[in-house]
Amino acid sequence: MKTVVLGKTGLEISRIGMGGIPIQRPPSKEAVKVIQHALDLGITFIDTALGYGDSEKRIGKAVAGRRDEIIIATKGGWRDKKMAAKHIEWSLKRLNTDYIDLWQFHGVNTLEIYEKVARSGSALEGVQDALQAGKIRHIGLTSHNIEVAARAVASGLFETIQFPLNFVSHEAADELVPLAREHDVGFIAMKPFAGGNIRDANLAIKYLLQFDNVVPDPGIEKVEEIEEIVDIINGSWELSLEDRQKMEDICTELDTRFCRQCMYCMPCPQGVDIRMLMYIRTLWKLWPPDKFFSWLKKVVESAENCIQCGECEEKCPYNLSIREMMDENVEFYQQKRNRSNP
Repeated sequence: MKTVVLGKTGLEISRIGMGGIPIQRPPSKEAVKVIQHALDLGITFIDTALGYGDSEKRIGKAVAGRRDEIIIATKGGWRDKKMAAKHIEWSLKRLNTDYIDLWQFHGVNTLEIYEKVARSGSALEGVQDALQAGKIRHIGLTSHNIEVAARAVASGLFETIQFPLNFVSHEAADELVPLAREHDVGFIAMKPFAGGNIRDANLAIKYLLQFDNVVPDPGIEKVEEIEEIVDIINGSWELSLEDRQKMEDICTELDTRFCRQCMYCMPCPQGVDIRMLMYIRTLWKLWPPDKFFSWLKKVVESAENCIQCGECEEKCPYNLSIREMMDENVEFYQQKRNRSNP
């Protein structure tokens, strides 16, 4: 397995990582086998989060006795010092480990939240205390907002940035990836398959391998998936003219119907959870039905507050038909709900 150094962390990891969201879907024993098989194939970087159901617990079971082979990254969403410290303790227990290689602030998607996280006496201080105590070894941040991500990269406070990057949503390629290289900040590419909208692993992975400082982090739930991806890593990374044409065709197809989760449409003056409403179809692919329905119930209910003002569409840099897409996704949710309760 080829390796890469994750920026200023100095951590040498496999050229591709493994995302921990889908691993909570199969039965626990099967999930453990998938993770262990990934390790056997040379994967040495696994990224998860406290909020990913029992993903941390499953990873903890899978790496038991092999902890020194793996770099574990996890993340938490609390923004104050006390709760950030508690999140780290919870993750340590669930992962069954004495230390976390990389702990990340999860989903820092607005400048307001970023300032809250980074200011004096904030969550960052709690995380830095954990760093000094040896409970974590490196600090990173994840975001869907390119302004926030750029601020974090240039701040010197974070050693890694995790941001969406794929050949459909490639806004980070022009500025954020070079900025991360300039500041020696490790770049972890979330959503390499564009939330399931890219179905060709050969195209998705090879595109990201063109960036020598980017570590793709695909979510894995099946043995066959990790085997296919590792075969791509071990083969030629060249994109043919035919590959590039396929990529262009996919981009054209998705262009006006793909939400990048950039958050520029938020907040809604009426309290509509636009971001999550736009993400419903993707979440259906990622989460078990029981969690999908319970977690999104209030999100769907918030759609009732929409007064069709169109402010969100005026702010969208990608000119998406947000109101129409939200209506379609609410209908999608209701259809799935009805079929699950005949």
